[in-house]
Amino acid sequence: MNFSYYIARRYLFSPGSSNAINIITIIAASGVVIGAMALFLVLSGFAGLKDFSLQFSTYFDPNLKIFPSEGKTFTFTEGQRAKLAKLDGVAHFSEIVEERVFLDFRNKQKTSYIKGVDANYHNVIQTDSILVYGDWLNNNDFQVVAGNGICRELSMGVEQTYTNLLNIYVPKPGKGIPNDPSKAFRTEKAVNIGIYSVNEELDKKYIFATIGLARKLLNLSLDKVTHIELKLSPQANEEELIKNLQSLFDHTIIIKNRAQLNDTLYKMLNTENLVSYLIITLIAIIALFNVAGAIIMMIIDKKSNVKTLYNVGSSLPDIRKIFLFQGSLMTVLGALLGLFLGFVVIVMQQQFGLLMITPSLTYPTKITAMSFIVVFFTITIIGFVASLLASSRINQKLVQ
Repeated sequence: MNFSYYIARRYLFSPGSSNAINIITIIAASGVVIGAMALFLVLSGFAGLKDFSLQFSTYFDPNLKIFPSEGKTFTFTEGQRAKLAKLDGVAHFSEIVEERVFLDFRNKQKTSYIKGVDANYHNVIQTDSILVYGDWLNNNDFQVVAGNGICRELSMGVEQTYTNLLNIYVPKPGKGIPNDPSKAFRTEKAVNIGIYSVNEELDKKYIFATIGLARKLLNLSLDKVTHIELKLSPQANEEELIKNLQSLFDHTIIIKNRAQLNDTLYKMLNTENLVSYLIITLIAIIALFNVAGAIIMMIIDKKSNVKTLYNVGSSLPDIRKIFLFQGSLMTVLGALLGLFLGFVVIVMQQQFGLLMITPSLTYPTKITAMSFIVVFFTITIIGFVASLLASSRINQKLVQ
């Protein structure tokens, strides 16, 4: 066994000659444990919060979404439909026509977006997961499904008859101000047959309609779409599929995956995670430098032993290694104990809901291997640096 390591282990688990030294060592070790546990709890909490925030995008956003590179619409021919259906990796696709509209229901108005979808949309997006009341669209071009927020603002429910109709307006293209404002808009009437809910923002943004109603409202031909949404098969190669899609549409499109569709949300969550990690790491640095203080106090306490070791032939580097190993061992053991305690707390949170966001919603957490790795290496590296600084105080003057 390595001589320096053997002595370091003996020093670590043997009480010092002074109660003050023992108390300082316990405080330093506790700081390591608490720092590791706190950092693990923060990382697990943000991992859970990230998954919780992004789960809504899995309900509403497709695996891939195709946009026109210029303008609002692009042409999607029958030949392209047939080729797209045969592409490897494409499980389902849906044609979309989307535009900003003005809604009027029983003298209450709101601006929103109409999202015209075809009959295959439910294969791309799990409409059953977002529909909270009523029915989803069928082939009737005079039906819509509105968001929960839109229904609240317009005081609109699920209508069983065609007596209370929703008026949908969209401006006609052109220049100048028309003499007759009533001719400045195209309008269609529809009945709301369902209510969906994803999150507060989306619930206020969209009404779903058939693609036929949307095309009629916007006066678009049958081969015009604003987007195409795709659901990929499990074995799909996304990069290869994107290349094939670009070739199919002669590079006149822009393709975004789910992460790119939620780019702002991903950046916000990653930034919050990084800032929280840095703050807790700063606190851990302050706590872990108690290890340096404890090592220095241990050097003073063991000064006579150090002189003896030097006189019997130990070199200064070997003596420095004793206290470097002692501090490193304290850090590693403290990090492991802190990780274990943090793991227990997270499991208890998942099982018993120790911290609640609402009376019915527990704070989301997620245990990942990366959290263990990041915490262990962060704590051990800081502890190693602190121990190295402390052990470097041993010099020729001390051993003489």
